[in-house]
Amino acid sequence: MKSVDVNTTTDLILAGALAAVWLAAGLLADALPGAHTARALRQRARALSTMAGAGIAVFGVVLLVTVLAPGGSAAPAAALLPAVPALLVVTVTARRLTHIRRGVNAFATAPLAPAPPALLAAAAHPLVAAPLQVTGLAAAIGVATVAGVVDVPGADVTGGALTTAALVVIVLAARHAVRHSRLSVAALAPLSHGRLDARPSAQPKAEVDASPTVPATPEMVVG
Repeated sequence: MKSVDVNTTTDLILAGALAAVWLAAGLLADALPGAHTARALRQRARALSTMAGAGIAVFGVVLLVTVLAPGGSAAPAAALLPAVPALLVVTVTARRLTHIRRGVNAFATAPLAPAPPALLAAAAHPLVAAPLQVTGLAAAIGVATVAGVVDVPGADVTGGALTTAALVVIVLAARHAVRHSRLSVAALAPLSHGRLDARPSAQPKAEVDASPTVPATPEMVVG
């Protein structure tokens, strides 16, 4: 009985740490496009990359503790659900964060310069924040599973939790898509104005056409 209690406490600690790290990463990702200066964008992108790396490390700790700890453990089952979106973080989100960090490093000599609209639009892409937030949501469900709030699959509570999670995922994806679209339009606006300003005006041509023709001076023949 005492061993079971110890295992349950350990599982709760591991699942809680996993959920805390990924939920914090999701909050950082949500604030990433709100940076006003290049330095703020660089700091937030760096902190987000660090937090995502810490989340992946917690997965390794869960696996290591499961192998070394005696008795059964519910931590691997709790970590299985968030492992799916975490794989998307490793393969897609990490690459986009690297692109953002490389772009903002060009402003290292001007840290107080306004954050580039193109990089803000890239930071607002759904594949940056959504996988992190979905991983945090799945890890929170894992904590509820370890605590006994959510039963095994097939129960009514589990079906309701999964339905709620699916709705939250759809809302998050739609929200990020709208924000990404809005920032993309703002990033392309200067280019559109530049094309309009670069068009030649037809007024000088009309003035040239309207200028009177100077008659040719007749040649004088010397006899």
